[in-house]
Amino acid sequence: MTQSRSYWLRVAGAALAFVILVTIVNVASHGAFLQPSNLVRVLRQITYNCLLGVGQTFVIVTAGIDLSVGSLVALTGVVGARFANSLPFGGFPLIAATLIVTVAVGAAAGWINALPVVKLNLPPFITTLAMLEMALGASFILSHGRPVALQSSDFQNTGIGSFLGGVTSALHLPNIPVPVVWMVAIIVLASVLLTRTRFGRYVFAIGGNEEAARLAGINVARVKTLVYVISGSCAAIVGFLYMALFSSGSPQTGTGDELLESIAAVVVGGTSLMGGRGSIVGTFFGALLIGVLYNAMNLLNVDSYLQKVVLGAVILLAVILDELRKRYIAKT
Repeated sequence: MTQSRSYWLRVAGAALAFVILVTIVNVASHGAFLQPSNLVRVLRQITYNCLLGVGQTFVIVTAGIDLSVGSLVALTGVVGARFANSLPFGGFPLIAATLIVTVAVGAAAGWINALPVVKLNLPPFITTLAMLEMALGASFILSHGRPVALQSSDFQNTGIGSFLGGVTSALHLPNIPVPVVWMVAIIVLASVLLTRTRFGRYVFAIGGNEEAARLAGINVARVKTLVYVISGSCAAIVGFLYMALFSSGSPQTGTGDELLESIAAVVVGGTSLMGGRGSIVGTFFGALLIGVLYNAMNLLNVDSYLQKVVLGAVILLAVILDELRKRYIAKT
């Protein structure tokens, strides 16, 4: 079986399973699930984990992992809030400058994550776990353990505003939250970067066989450094969006289930934890599937602890199906 045929069979199977799930959920919720306002709510809920998953996808395709993304969300949110409060101007320049500084902090943390991996060949699990603790500690030090409230209201539209609100209202459609627009734009950019550029091909080559990639002349250290920088930058964008949403930067933001759910979105979306295979679009659908499950369980008043059990079962099922698929392909 060719890889192309295998890919499209996997996509068709996932799409069919998703349609069946949505149909069951909609019937069980007496039509509440497919209400346009609820669908927009689902998209908004998955935005932050999906963006973390986008950065995580680059890392996992190289057979790595980034455990620090949740703490980087907290750190960049706190740094962004403190930086915004120190500026004497407002409006778009304030938002742009804060975004640039926030992303720079996330990218720098990603670069630091990559240094021990590419220079000392240390496991990404260890280096990013260390960054998890350092970033979390730094966020508490900078904020003195309390949320840093934004003094400017210029970030409200970024956090809770809607895109083309007047047009959607005139058409009697639900407003599209601004963070959802950010998610779509970053998914498109990341997908093009991973599938349509030489850098993306190098990422897959390193994940498939790092030594072969090195012998083929690929600068493995540079590519692996960039994937951690991308992951840190995506975490920083989430930190910026959370800061705008809550009008503050909090050291506790992003330190809940965000890390596990971002990895779950990547795995459920078909990216192999062994590296060499994955897609940004798959990560989006993985995040969407998890969001649909949570939304459906909320509509059906399922106990919150049982929801975590269901999520764990879905992740385990995704890994088992991936393993069975690989064995099937190996036999054909």
